[in-house]
Amino acid sequence: MTSQTPRDCLFCKIVAGEIPSDRVAESERSVAFRDITPAAPIHVLVVPKRHEPTVGALAAASADDLADVFRLAARVAELEGVGDAHRMIVNTGSDAGQTIFHAHVHVLAGAAFTEGKMV
Repeated sequence: MTSQTPRDCLFCKIVAGEIPSDRVAESERSVAFRDITPAAPIHVLVVPKRHEPTVGALAAASADDLADVFRLAARVAELEGVGDAHRMIVNTGSDAGQTIFHAHVHVLAGAAFTEGKMV
């Protein structure tokens, strides 16, 4: 796993407003914004404001922050009109496709997903 500190983390910079993003929603603990390289017609990233490298690390550090990420992800799906038809994906580690080592959840929708294909 590649280590990123809040100082050099892309998502920390987006959360801080240092890098612009297309924000969809925000809570006290999390921010949701559109992915710049979407894998589906609706592709929103939900990130905690707290920097932790993975969802597992976030769970160990703060159950409240972890719960908030998933609450906001569900709210994003509702706001996007796909509350009953969306997929949430978490990648952990570079071998699983994680490229930004700040915990985050992908909310994907707007396409017909099948059991055997994740995106």
